[in-house]
Amino acid sequence: MRKIQVQGVHHITIVGADRQTSIDFWEGILGMPFIFDQPNLDNPREGHIYFDPGDGRLITIFTNEDRKPDPTRTSTEQGSVHHLAFSVSQATFRQVVKRLDDRGIKHSGPKDRGFMDSIYFEDPLGLLIELASYRFEPPEGCRHADVMIEAHRIRVARGDYNIQEEHLADAIERLVERSQQSLSADRSPRNPY
Repeated sequence: MRKIQVQGVHHITIVGADRQTSIDFWEGILGMPFIFDQPNLDNPREGHIYFDPGDGRLITIFTNEDRKPDPTRTSTEQGSVHHLAFSVSQATFRQVVKRLDDRGIKHSGPKDRGFMDSIYFEDPLGLLIELASYRFEPPEGCRHADVMIEAHRIRVARGDYNIQEEHLADAIERLVERSQQSLSADRSPRNPY
């Protein structure tokens, strides 16, 4: 028996309401370019529109002009999608509260997650959306996931409750030490003063 190895999220498809509500939310609020539009090939009564969330992957929406937005919170029962999280820069994150408030959109306010900052609000269909901003940049040649797994190992070894910035800084140091060569025989911390 062998695995079927995935290499990333290809796309996420959401059952939407009418076409314009989707365009207004995904492009008009979240800034995702509207890049593709065609019928839903499995249901000719629906449209299928595509947005680029910023990394070249896709968010797609099935639309139907007979469906109207229903802001009732989507199901959080087992097997349901709890929320979708999208990455934003720290500069953008610091603007989110004002920009949501300017539109009258209720939100959670900033949440400290230790390794990132988050804010939550619902789309026009009741789907919980998270805007998340990492508090670190991975070293050259590493991914955010590489830093996270190393920070997790450090946190567990120290018996700490959750990942904090100190774990991230130490994880980045370890990753640099392992991935970048040095002519020094001893790379331990020192004080030249």
